[in-house]
Amino acid sequence: MNRLKIFILSISFLAVSVTACGEKTDDSKAKDVDPALRKAIAENVADSELLTGELENKTIKWLSPWDINSDDNEGKSTPAFLVAFEERYGGKIEWNQCTFDDRYEQLAKAINGDEGIDFFYAGDLDAFPKGAVRQMFIPADDYINYDSPLWDGVRELNDSLIWKGGHYITATRIAGDNCGVIYNRKTVREAGLQDPAELYRKGEWNWKTFENMLDKFVDPNNQRYGIDGWWFEFGLTATSGVPAVSMENGRLINNLSNPAMERVQNWIYNLYNNDYIAIGSEEYGWNAKPAYIGEGKTLFYPCGLYQFYMKSDNWKKTFGDEVFFVPMPKDPDSDKYYIPVGMEAYAFVKGGKNPEGVAKFLECKRFVLEDSETLALADKQMKEDYGWTDEMFEMKESMQTLAESNPVIDLSRGVSADCGELLDNSLRLTARGTAWSETYDSINAVVDKYIDEVNSGN
Repeated sequence: MNRLKIFILSISFLAVSVTACGEKTDDSKAKDVDPALRKAIAENVADSELLTGELENKTIKWLSPWDINSDDNEGKSTPAFLVAFEERYGGKIEWNQCTFDDRYEQLAKAINGDEGIDFFYAGDLDAFPKGAVRQMFIPADDYINYDSPLWDGVRELNDSLIWKGGHYITATRIAGDNCGVIYNRKTVREAGLQDPAELYRKGEWNWKTFENMLDKFVDPNNQRYGIDGWWFEFGLTATSGVPAVSMENGRLINNLSNPAMERVQNWIYNLYNNDYIAIGSEEYGWNAKPAYIGEGKTLFYPCGLYQFYMKSDNWKKTFGDEVFFVPMPKDPDSDKYYIPVGMEAYAFVKGGKNPEGVAKFLECKRFVLEDSETLALADKQMKEDYGWTDEMFEMKESMQTLAESNPVIDLSRGVSADCGELLDNSLRLTARGTAWSETYDSINAVVDKYIDEVNSGN
């Protein structure tokens, strides 16, 4: 079995593992916010002119591998936006559970069975425009007034994602926590290296300093490894500011021939040739080993900050007491600082019985972000739930600012399942020793075909 086949099998295994870890167990229990916080949010939503009207049907049905509601097992108390929905409209979210891998299959069954699923998460970046093309979603325009002041901060983003004249997904926020570089300060210090956070604050955190740290640290013969994890290829690729697939004027665009894409892929290929990439190597194997960060064996673990959205005892057990994170390093040849960008986004499901309720829920999400007093309460709650330091929160907010300043979203997985799978596998290959020119020649025309099919409506 060749290395590519092993790699693809490993990815498949990982997807199953991540899904299993993300599912809510039967012994999960609710953890409500502090009564004083609930009272403060209730007063804020009652006094606001941004939230209007009432709800006759107060329950909205949600299909997802994860629950929006609280879960004390994860350390998550009732989110501030859900408190706002409950207090202002008496709203309730009914969770319909599925696995990550079968969520579209279950969504199709729910639609065909008229089960009345109301909304679906679109922030995984594989829902749009695929869900609209497959007629699984409906436009939100009849239920959300995007000209309202509530939507000022994301109006341009939502308008950039219009498909066939409608808002088939509704983004409540650009997300800057999609992928950062996780590391352990003790490991960095003992290796005589500069703290990436200090380099970042000085404006010196870029590909060159990132690679220089790897060069000084990596020594596989002595269990000193460079880059681990399943997300680093896309995290690094995003720093070029050029997504594989973007949207312009309502049409999907293939960007594989962009010089910036070639530049970043060639750089990743160079990282591989210098033995800086641990995972997939003969010495390291195909299993990610995040605990190696805490043990001082691995330098960098690029991953989403969701790794820290849990009780602090859990993330400290894995990464160590001195764990920290920074944005992905800047492309030194780029005009701006681009990082991997995600979205908090939702879709109104075809056949849903309560789209008005979904609209009010999404307005509550926007209210929390727009009302400074309520946002401060939500931020305080988040830090207390997950045991974050002020420095961690400030770095997260800095990443959020970068994402909002330069919002580049890759729609590769949203074209179609086939296109998403092809690009997911192919854009990893330079990190496994395949030259970009070889990959480009083998996939560019195929990606063009997939995109043309969607653009033409076939």
